[in-house]
Amino acid sequence: MTTLPPPSLDFDVLRQGYAQRDFSPVEVAEEVLRRIARRGDDAVWIHRLSRDEVLGHAYRIQIWKREGKPLLLYGLPFAIKDNIDLEAHPTTAACPAFAYTPEKSATVVEKLIEAGAIPIGKTNLDQFATGLVGVRSPYGAPRCVFDQRYISGGSSSGSAVAVAAGLVSFALGTDTAGSGRVPAAFNHLVGLKPTRGRVSIKGVVPACRSLDCVSIFTRATSNAREVLRVIEGFDPADAWSRSVPETAPASSVSNFRFGVPRLDQLEFFGDHDAARLYASALQRLEKMGGQSVTIDFTPFLETARLLYQGPWVAERMAAIAPFYAKHADAMDPTVRKIISGAERLTAVDAFQGIYRLQELRQQAAKAWSEMDLLALPTTGTIYTVEEVEKDPIALNTNLGRYTNFMNLLDLAGIALPAGFRPNGLPFGITLVAPAFTDEALCDWGERWERQKES
Repeated sequence: MTTLPPPSLDFDVLRQGYAQRDFSPVEVAEEVLRRIARRGDDAVWIHRLSRDEVLGHAYRIQIWKREGKPLLLYGLPFAIKDNIDLEAHPTTAACPAFAYTPEKSATVVEKLIEAGAIPIGKTNLDQFATGLVGVRSPYGAPRCVFDQRYISGGSSSGSAVAVAAGLVSFALGTDTAGSGRVPAAFNHLVGLKPTRGRVSIKGVVPACRSLDCVSIFTRATSNAREVLRVIEGFDPADAWSRSVPETAPASSVSNFRFGVPRLDQLEFFGDHDAARLYASALQRLEKMGGQSVTIDFTPFLETARLLYQGPWVAERMAAIAPFYAKHADAMDPTVRKIISGAERLTAVDAFQGIYRLQELRQQAAKAWSEMDLLALPTTGTIYTVEEVEKDPIALNTNLGRYTNFMNLLDLAGIALPAGFRPNGLPFGITLVAPAFTDEALCDWGERWERQKES
């Protein structure tokens, strides 16, 4: 065997190299560890497996391969957001006082390892997955790979940067308010947020348990689809797990209608380059065969406000109530301030919120009768770390304008790269569709990528 370092960790590159015996999973694992060492302290990792552990996983899958075991993700290194359990390794949720060591991996992690993927470590996040900025962590703030002055996005900050920096082939995040989409946009990645319940959340530290999703970061839509197919499936150990209905859409149509908010409902917070790139993205969708349909975005905006301004803040408190009662002072100040808002809420507020959400769902249903998907900016703008530190809650709210409604309305989404601003910072769009349209969204994502190439 001629040993060559892989030029990248992309799925196709590694698979071709393995097929040609240019390198082995063990040698790829060694290269990953070298890349991580060269980057130094980049705040991406909270905990990494030891060299022996990483190589042990690589050796084991090589044996499995020789034994003929089917390994759909053979030799692909991956990262795990540190609110997802990995057996015998600490889960912190970016709060050292909260840390525990699980005896069993999360269902999604077990599936990935059984499919031949190689775990590298646990990545940084906004504490308790509360934030879209990536700076609310005592382990540091991962930065945008294109400009270190800018935020990486959150809460799945470390996972996104690990992929964008070429340290792993793919990464797991979570997504309750946009945590699997915003970091994708800020680091020029694909971010797939599956339908709630399609992927098990057993072994995931909850943010809002009724809304949480495991998300996927990759460089290409086809890769995200592959990972989804490995990790999806009903899990009887997860009370929120759902089976894919037999009537779920299997693929997208050639000619489709995409919804666009009215001009007065679009907000880019002074970022004119983002507005221009969004307009270009809509033109690209039209070249794909799409027909633009203007919709009233009001029910989506009002639903987005419910997530943090309504009673769902209390669900974040429910997730960590015993810890909060004893260790609130150990929390990030901004995260503590947000979650402490639950103390003023009552059961009456909760029911009123549920009633209001149901009304908004009915209103949103009218828009869905007019479109096949909703095409939105993933975010209206991007901020520097300094800007976010000066005004952490208001700017985070701005970033959630086009993301916070999705899980409340039971929608699926895929964030896609959509060009660069003149200053080199990336922009992204998100395609949104009703529950269990995940495969159709991946079809649209792949067509989006082909349209760029044509």
